[in-house]
Amino acid sequence: MANHKSAKKRAKQTVVRTERNKTRRTEMRTAVKKIREAIAKGEKDAAVQLLPEAQSTLRKLAKNGVIKQNTAARRTGRLARQIAKL
Repeated sequence: MANHKSAKKRAKQTVVRTERNKTRRTEMRTAVKKIREAIAKGEKDAAVQLLPEAQSTLRKLAKNGVIKQNTAARRTGRLARQIAKL
């Protein structure tokens, strides 16, 4: 356990940020999962409508440092490529 006042504060901040990032990461995974399910079913229209939402979520997470920008770009690109193949 932390002994200094600043270390105690940092420990508390870490707990809060970790919880916040978990929530955001879960939202991202859900958005990507919805698109992948639509692709698996062959529903191009549904996948195309869901893509901007997922892109937005990925960009926000990258901006806030939850995931890296290159990771967001890679995932977005792969999803777009899969949709284009339909």
